[in-house]
This record gives sequence, structure tokens and C-alpha cells, in this order.
Amino acid sequence: MTTTIKLTDTQHQVLAHAADQPDGRLNWFPEGVKGGARQKVIAGLFNKALITSNGGQDWFVAAEGYDALGRARPTPAAIHPDPEVEAAVSAAEANWAQEKQDAAKRLLKVSVEGKPRTRENSKQATVIQMLQRPEGATISQICAATGWQAHTVRGTFASAFKKKLGLNLASEKPEGGERIYRIV
Repeated sequence: MTTTIKLTDTQHQVLAHAADQPDGRLNWFPEGVKGGARQKVIAGLFNKALITSNGGQDWFVAAEGYDALGRARPTPAAIHPDPEVEAAVSAAEANWAQEKQDAAKRLLKVSVEGKPRTRENSKQATVIQMLQRPEGATISQICAATGWQAHTVRGTFASAFKKKLGLNLASEKPEGGERIYRIV
């Protein structure tokens, strides 16, 4: 289902003139459209999502504006990446991935030795040690050991352990029991 957007004659003229510009900039208004009238034309086009701003004083035709005029949307110029740059980016990304894995392994190794990367007697270190046990730990056990609420434990799993420290957590739920979490 397509809906047609109704434009005033002035809105149509301004939008069509801007669409003819290489950058799609609104830089022309009909004679006699000044001050408050210009602001009303711009507000009307903006409220219909036909124009967009670059954050400053300039307004440009949005993709929907080209659609409303029945014109093809402009296509961005093709970018032909430099093979040397692409190779450097790929190498850097591979290096970052390797560094992240190495850091996670160092953390696990240090944690197994009883010297976590975080402060030795911190709650985070306690939770890591609990999760490294063969039997793992439940959220209620972690809450009891740290004094945290359950939502704090789950948030720590997602943000600190998975995202920041790169730890892989696995969970299983035995039938009739609580979900058990482990570092794998």
C-alpha cells in the first residue's frame, strides 16, 4: 500500500528545486516567500520527513523527498578501497581479536592461580572463582556470597564478564533445579 504525500505548490517547488541540486540542498525559495513563510515551508517538509538537516542551518532532501517527487534516489559514489588499506585493516582486526583472546586466557590463568586481574578480594574476583568451580554457581549462590541482587548478577555476566573481560559463560538447568552458570 502506498500513500501519497500532499504538498502545497510552494513545498513542491522548493523540494523539486533542491532535488535538482547535486547535493540536494534547499537553497531557493519562490519570490515573496521570506522569513516566517520560509520557516513554515521548511517545517512542513520536515514534519513530513521529506527533508533533513545536517545539524546546522542547512536542509537537504531526504530519501523520502525524492520518493514523494517520483524521482530516483541519488546513489552514493562508488568507493574503490585501496588494497593496501584493506590489508592493513584486516591485519589490525585479526590482531585485536587475538589480543582479546590472549587477555581472556591470561585472566583465566591468573584467576585459576588465585590472583584475579581485578582486586584480589573483590566481589568480581569471588564471582569468577565461583564460576570456575567444576559445579559452577547459581545466581542465588552468587547473591548470597556478594550481597548483590539477582539483576546485578545477570548484568555483571553480560557487561563485565562477557563484553569487557571476554569470558564465555555457559549455563544449564537441571530438571527441577536452578540454572547453573560456569566459565568455559
